[in-house]
Amino acid sequence: MVHTDTNKKPPEKTPTLRVIPMPADTNAEGDIFGGWLLSQMDLAGASEAYQYVGHRIVTVGVDSMTFHKPVYVGDEVSFFTHVEKVGRTSIAVRVEAWARSRIEKDYRMVTEGVYTFVALDHNRQPTEIVRK
Repeated sequence: MVHTDTNKKPPEKTPTLRVIPMPADTNAEGDIFGGWLLSQMDLAGASEAYQYVGHRIVTVGVDSMTFHKPVYVGDEVSFFTHVEKVGRTSIAVRVEAWARSRIEKDYRMVTEGVYTFVALDHNRQPTEIVRK
């Protein structure tokens, strides 16, 4: 389920990934391109999934993606992740993106979604997830 309260505080844990978008990451309107944000979320989600599974994974889906607020050049964007569901060969990871301006220092949730990954064996075939 997607959260609607974007004014809540970010999770009190270390982010899985933290980046600062640059001018080359903008869309035609000058805001950060949504595709750039999605790719960063995929990296963060994959990192969380890999830590759980312990071997090769591949992204197979993105569910319930919501863009709440824009991200601007120079914002510090932190990506918080947690495993939401584990199936036989798949793992779903919730990713929340929180941005803060260098000037205002207040965090705002900008995007959230659930990424699904499948565990692969050495032949790149789906394999059962056995938590390491």
